[in-house]
Amino acid sequence: MRVVIAGASGFLGTHLSDHLRVHGHEVTALVRREPTTERESRWDPAAGRVDGAVIARADAVVNLAGASIAGNPHSKKWSTEVLDSRVSTTGTLATAIAASERPPAFLAGNGIAFYGDHGDAPVTEDSESRGDAFLTRVSREWEAAAAPARDAGARVCVLRTSPVMDRTSPPLKQLRLLFQAGGGAKLGSGRQHMPMISLRDWIGAVSYLIESRDVSGAFNLCCPQTPTNAEFTEALAKAVHRKAFLAVPAPLMKLAAGDLAHELLGSVNARPAALERAGYDFEDEDVRSVLAAALG
Repeated sequence: MRVVIAGASGFLGTHLSDHLRVHGHEVTALVRREPTTERESRWDPAAGRVDGAVIARADAVVNLAGASIAGNPHSKKWSTEVLDSRVSTTGTLATAIAASERPPAFLAGNGIAFYGDHGDAPVTEDSESRGDAFLTRVSREWEAAAAPARDAGARVCVLRTSPVMDRTSPPLKQLRLLFQAGGGAKLGSGRQHMPMISLRDWIGAVSYLIESRDVSGAFNLCCPQTPTNAEFTEALAKAVHRKAFLAVPAPLMKLAAGDLAHELLGSVNARPAALERAGYDFEDEDVRSVLAAALG
């Protein structure tokens, strides 16, 4: 298959590109500089520019582009970049896909924060989006930007991705070091559910969706058994052979984390119902197996 990837130089994009190429797919990376190889194509999402011929030749287009959320949550500039970078990239690609004579599939990156705080209730792809937390609002606009592709009849898969756990990348890269230093702590009450997925299952699930030509819609990319923050804290402490007796009070979290506090204290008891219906088999189903794969 011919696959075009936006955000191919990022952590997830790099791993997905390598995986697809190893399995015989042709991957073209969208870049914002002058291309240096035949496997790159220049685009400018802020200006709405992308090579329509490259999109039209593709079997699937994957958007993983967007500014990092690991910035200053108290900064208006940061929040604007987080939103605009996601909406502009998705909109540019969706418009180009819609203009294609044979629209390729569109795998539109998104976040599990789409749902907002649902407490202990199980959350599937059919659950509503609640509240006005920052990343929840971003995720709604992010998803809405894919509408031109969907309206044109393209197969659209919305990737509602939870934090991807791997020792070489946030958030686990920093948390592992913190826990090893004895600073492990649950956040607030620790009762909030905390979705996550291993890197190998994220790659496996996205590759599965690229190759499955008869599935579309929203997909929760998370392990089947979502832990609470307290369960995650206990599991990570055990994995690095440390104790974790501390707790960060919720008021302090709200003060320090700003717009991201809700994402740390809110609860999304997510289930990957659509992926399981589509036939994807998870390698890592719970927090212990996710951490074992991530730290191994």
